[in-house]
Amino acid sequence: MLGLCAGVVATAYLVPLPERLLAGPSRVVYFRDGTPAYVTLSTDDKWRIPVSVDEVDPNYLAALVEIEDGRFWWHPGVDPLAVVRALFQNVSAGGVVSGASTLTMQLVRVLEPRPRSLSSKFIEALRALQLELRLSKREILQAYLSFIPYGRNIEGLEAASLAYFGHRADALSPSEIATLLAVPQNPNSRYPTKPHIARLTAARDAILRRMGERAWPWPAVSVESTLTKAAPHSLKPFPREAPHAARWLLENNPLETRIHTTLDKTTQQFAEGVFTRARASLAADGIFNGAVVIADHRSARIEALIGNFEFLEDDHGAQIVGFDVPRSPGSLLKPFIYASAIDQGIVLPQTLVEDIPVHYGSYSPENYDQDFRGLVRMEEALSWSLNVPFVNLLGKVGVERFLGRLQSMGVRSLRSEPGYYGLSAAIGGVEITPLEIAGLFASLANRGRYRHLELLERAGDSRPATEISPEGFSAFSEGATYLTRQTLSLRDRPDFPGRRDYSAMPPSIHWKTGTSFGHRDAWASGSGPRHTAVVWLGNFDNSPSNRLVGADAAGPILFDLLEGLASAEDAGHRDLPPADLRPVKLCAYSGYVHTDACPHTIEALARGQSVPSKPCPFHTRREIDLETGHALGPLCMEGRRHAPQTFLRWPANVRRWLKDRYRTLPEPPSFAPECRRAASEGRPAIISPPPGHVVFLIGGRSATEQEIPLEAEGASGAPLSWFVDGEFLGKALPDERLWWIPEPGKHLLLTQNELGESDSRWIEVRADRAGNR
Repeated sequence: MLGLCAGVVATAYLVPLPERLLAGPSRVVYFRDGTPAYVTLSTDDKWRIPVSVDEVDPNYLAALVEIEDGRFWWHPGVDPLAVVRALFQNVSAGGVVSGASTLTMQLVRVLEPRPRSLSSKFIEALRALQLELRLSKREILQAYLSFIPYGRNIEGLEAASLAYFGHRADALSPSEIATLLAVPQNPNSRYPTKPHIARLTAARDAILRRMGERAWPWPAVSVESTLTKAAPHSLKPFPREAPHAARWLLENNPLETRIHTTLDKTTQQFAEGVFTRARASLAADGIFNGAVVIADHRSARIEALIGNFEFLEDDHGAQIVGFDVPRSPGSLLKPFIYASAIDQGIVLPQTLVEDIPVHYGSYSPENYDQDFRGLVRMEEALSWSLNVPFVNLLGKVGVERFLGRLQSMGVRSLRSEPGYYGLSAAIGGVEITPLEIAGLFASLANRGRYRHLELLERAGDSRPATEISPEGFSAFSEGATYLTRQTLSLRDRPDFPGRRDYSAMPPSIHWKTGTSFGHRDAWASGSGPRHTAVVWLGNFDNSPSNRLVGADAAGPILFDLLEGLASAEDAGHRDLPPADLRPVKLCAYSGYVHTDACPHTIEALARGQSVPSKPCPFHTRREIDLETGHALGPLCMEGRRHAPQTFLRWPANVRRWLKDRYRTLPEPPSFAPECRRAASEGRPAIISPPPGHVVFLIGGRSATEQEIPLEAEGASGAPLSWFVDGEFLGKALPDERLWWIPEPGKHLLLTQNELGESDSRWIEVRADRAGNR
């Protein structure tokens, strides 16, 4: 006997389990609340969603065991009592009226269909015994719940619940339980469809009455009231929401069959509604693609992802996942250059900067409106999205240093070769994805702290130690991001939607728009007290549209999103200055550290650890000879009547630019001839070309067509002499420029004033543009 038992056990483990047990299930992407967002067909083209016993309504499980296999939890796969009872009933009836099949045997029949015969019954019994030896009761029940047929290509309780009732099987009504018990008894003639409605209703009602008679699984169940509810008469489509996000997640997690995301169903549907309503007018303007990212920056969770307007269409790259496609961001990186410069003590929002034409070799940035403003405050340069001030500012911050910071903040789209990017990175000369932009702007809203935006719900943090921790790190100071947010909150700017003057305005928001060169990308990104949103519009075939302007196309969508996401508690939100800011006294005109020459001062906030130290260069105080009007130096005032006066002294390149436009600025009086050598003002300083500049000559064009402008600061009215490699080139006033015909090689440029004071700079000229970025 022992030998027989040992043989049975050995056979059970040597014979493979039914192959269908290994069939790949449907893959499911879930919203954060556990609602299925997207369901795929299984590898064998079935709707089969695996579900654990703990995820099923316990009332259904109780009813299933009671009706189909009352002794399931203790029999070994074959129920001897049921076999005896079935044999007696069949003999008494003179035919087969009872099969004595257990749930385990039913599972075998589903996994390995065979003709209904005694030999098949015998094989099913053996297979059932094998399953009981190899699997636990819970594993057998879980397999049953996954493979039981529900008509057509629907298998398993979870798939049936979605297809019949539109919700999961974790909470079922008595009528739904009875329906789900009735269909598997004869699935091909009972699944919900109009021809089957009578049979399905009758079978369901019979089970309901049986449940009522035994008062289980609900003692207080009212059978009569339940019987009045109509049985389902059609199948509901399986969820296919957030298709771009779902397909992207499925492709990037090929081993996962159940992907639980941070996507919020309500936020996702709201964002899709806003985006869909904008589609028709955008298409009329030749804009066919777009993407949206919405994140809760407080929890670092992504709540909505839209990859395109449509998913099923064949035109315009409908299935391209737009939120993960690198595109030129236009001006969207300017706030982070701004914050970096504040952290480095280079500027403050009040700092006066130049907005005039500049030349970096063959690169000459222009503003969007192709106009220049001469001098503007840094906060105006950001709120008005001026290009030249930010190209200049990036040069001071450092291109590699700035881009390295972005890479540490999760931007993986950037090339890593040193020197690959140039100053054009400030105005769209890089490519970055909407997802990466969302991470940057979330850190700006989160007081400078970068946290990796999560899209997958995790029971615990199982990421490798090399990845950024959920707590993140301080990418920018709290003070710098506060000052940046304040500037981005200004309403009186070109990208403020005009219709918002007459409609509701989201409270406490800051935002930035961007337009790429050639009108190929339109962006808008911003944050409210809780949510950060990014909107990208464009065409994946790179076709331009004059309507692809961030302020006009993407901005209104951003405002609609932020307005709809705002809650009542957001209305009272106040963005208060952080502790690392302290008041400093600045020149009211220039925004630099005030000097005795500054007639007026203002109080502003600056970081205590990086207060700009450069004194105001615009105001100068001179002793003026009351008879001649000349300025006097300390050593030549004796015997003269003089008095101190304050003058505005604009930079030479600003004076030069105005002179080119047939406009002049008043200048401080020059020093008396006998005082010039004693005067210390006006030491020359080379402005152009900038430090470390490399000039790339364009092949096929003569060097005379590629002259380089030489510009320098110096005392007004005093000419400067220029030398190249020791050879005299010519003279020019500080408000004039001298032109030099470049030659390949390294050259030493030197400029010198009449007092012998000088400034020098090396410049490299290359014969071709290879590697120029």
